[in-house]
Amino acid sequence: MIDDTAPPLSGLVVLDMSQFLSGPYCSLRLLDLGARVIKVERPDGGDLSRRLYLSDTEIGGDSTIFHAINRGKESFAVDLKDPADMAALKALIKKADVLIQNFRPGVIERLGLDHQKAKEINPRLVYASISGYGDDGPWVRRPGQDLLAQARSGVMWLNGDDEQGPVPFGLAVADMLAGAAACQGILAALVRRGITGKGGLVETSLLEALVDFQCEVLTTHLNDNRRLPRRSNFRSAHAYLSAPYGVYPASDGFLALAMTPVPKLASLLGLEKELSEYAGKPATWFSARDAIKAVIAQRIATQNVEHWLSILEPADIWCARVLNWNELLEHEGFKLLDMLQTVTREDDVSIGTTRSPLRIDGKRSKGVNAAPRIGEHSDRIRQEFNL
Repeated sequence: MIDDTAPPLSGLVVLDMSQFLSGPYCSLRLLDLGARVIKVERPDGGDLSRRLYLSDTEIGGDSTIFHAINRGKESFAVDLKDPADMAALKALIKKADVLIQNFRPGVIERLGLDHQKAKEINPRLVYASISGYGDDGPWVRRPGQDLLAQARSGVMWLNGDDEQGPVPFGLAVADMLAGAAACQGILAALVRRGITGKGGLVETSLLEALVDFQCEVLTTHLNDNRRLPRRSNFRSAHAYLSAPYGVYPASDGFLALAMTPVPKLASLLGLEKELSEYAGKPATWFSARDAIKAVIAQRIATQNVEHWLSILEPADIWCARVLNWNELLEHEGFKLLDMLQTVTREDDVSIGTTRSPLRIDGKRSKGVNAAPRIGEHSDRIRQEFNL
């Protein structure tokens, strides 16, 4: 009898042979959907992100980034140079549903665990590979690292004011987006496997994920004679959008203003006279973008954010206070989402972290287990799978 209350991926086994962020983020999403994730690690040090520190905070001997991205997983320690361990890993591949890897180009082939070899072991296996820049071309041997992928993708060039130079995202967006793309591909391949009984190969890269991330603006560029947009040189927020789109300092914080007709905003801010020359000329809202935004910024700076929200929100102006993390966490709108959880481990490790962004049948998955110690589950996995 099928348990229709179980998570969608309940019963599926995912082997995560990846490191750092992209692959582990992909397997984390699968875990939150109910899959069992077995993290394959080296006995001597494990995933390199265990030592990748975002701050000087260390919990249970590992970095917070490792805990954030590997909660709830099992750790199976394997020496890839040991024939017995490799035989055990191949036996585990034979029984798995999904394998994820993000080794440098050529490494997985030398190990004899590339897709073709894995397919021979398990024809039903869904095999996912994440690289920096794909399989061919001059960048293939370059480091597939987030900041470098941002630099090559054009996304970094879009950020910041016009005279400021490229501004990187404050997050590892290439890694996270590539992991999310791989997860989508894996889910689609699993659906196909349910119909045909055969596995498949899912491939993506940091660069491909970032190009897809820019589909909106790249489409505009490709159909505009490849003319590069000019970023605003004052409070820039989007290279293609006109004033007042941007973020403005108020007396006690910052106010974000989205797409809004300049005359309507001028009336609400008491700037009819100052912005009168732009009232009936929508084209100038872009061509004179910096000048218009400078006038708006000067007025917004005279009052606090709440003052402006009390005027703009009732008039259906798209605006919001810019929140820092503490303000976000204390806001009722965030608390009602119930997106935080505490996960623990038997060695007294306790981690406050996030929950899945998905709700299935009205429920958000909640875990109890923190990220594993290296090889914490090796003995149990060997016994369970007869390795």
